Amino acid sequence: MGASYANSVQLANPYDPHTVLTTIRTAAAVQGQLLVYVVGHLAVDHRQHRLHLALARTTARTVRYTALPWHWLTAELQHRPPDSTSVMVDLAAGTDVWQALVQRKQTLDGPYALHGAVQLQDRRHRPRPSYTHALAHILRTTPTRPATDDLHHLAVRAAKVEPTGILWLGPAPLDPTQPSPTVDVSEPGPRPTQPAAPPSSAAEDDPHRAISQAIQTGRHAEAAAIATAWEQSALRRHGPHSPEVAHWIEVRAVIALEQDAPDWACELWLRAAVMRLTADQPETHPDVVAAVDRAHYAWHRVTNPERARELGTELLTLRTHVTGSSGAREDVQRRLAKLPTALLP
Repeated sequence: MGASYANSVQLANPYDPHTVLTTIRTAAAVQGQLLVYVVGHLAVDHRQHRLHLALARTTARTVRYTALPWHWLTAELQHRPPDSTSVMVDLAAGTDVWQALVQRKQTLDGPYALHGAVQLQDRRHRPRPSYTHALAHILRTTPTRPATDDLHHLAVRAAKVEPTGILWLGPAPLDPTQPSPTVDVSEPGPRPTQPAAPPSSAAEDDPHRAISQAIQTGRHAEAAAIATAWEQSALRRHGPHSPEVAHWIEVRAVIALEQDAPDWACELWLRAAVMRLTADQPETHPDVVAAVDRAHYAWHRVTNPERARELGTELLTLRTHVTGSSGAREDVQRRLAKLPTALLP
């Protein structure tokens, strides 16, 4: 991992949890710094509800017998000297397991520094080893190995992943403990502005200022990584259906629009609007109305007919409840009617 000298052992597609355990036990007994890098799929056994790493022969019914219990890994590493062990992961998980990790009902924590990503795997999200590829590229192209925290942050910024379906592990790019000010974007019509930030706040203490500065210098991936880290912090603190989480989704929508990705911006604003409604904000609440209006604005910039129809159909459903300005619903209907008829369901 970028050191001048290191011993490495790779277990490619192992099928026996006891073989994996023996390898971990041998590595844990070695003096010096130890890095354990884990790539795979997480599962939970139905009897004890413990996290396992799926192996080659693991199925949903055989998790308890054919997968590696995560607590075996933590137990083998608990006797190592402090600050000598790092665990980096690039994992996938189904909806139930992923939500349990986000809500801290399950955890991968242990007697080690933990970094990496857990990607959601469902009908809409198809995980890819983007974090691993980004990490490998950084290690190949940098003359000296960055500190582990810096290495993780660089990989986060470089990885091309679906922001709504990933849980980042390890220190966030900024400390996600400060209060979340509101985002300031213009009404539909003019181009939405970047997130506002109090001028007296230092960039390192105010995520909105840091995001704004990153956008202004073209570092959109960094801006998205910051917003995603704060969104996940809000998710853990306030739950999956909360205005605080919706706020950070709206920030990511602003970033997407700045990246000339109006379809993604539209989808994010629609998602934020639904989340606010789910959080019992009324249909007339200014934040709900603003989210739908901005989704409407971004939708008019979507040029792909199939994508426009997909998003427009969802927007029309919301416009039935959040009517907005006079004629907004009719505007959606007119544009949908003009889209190529070959795309009609």
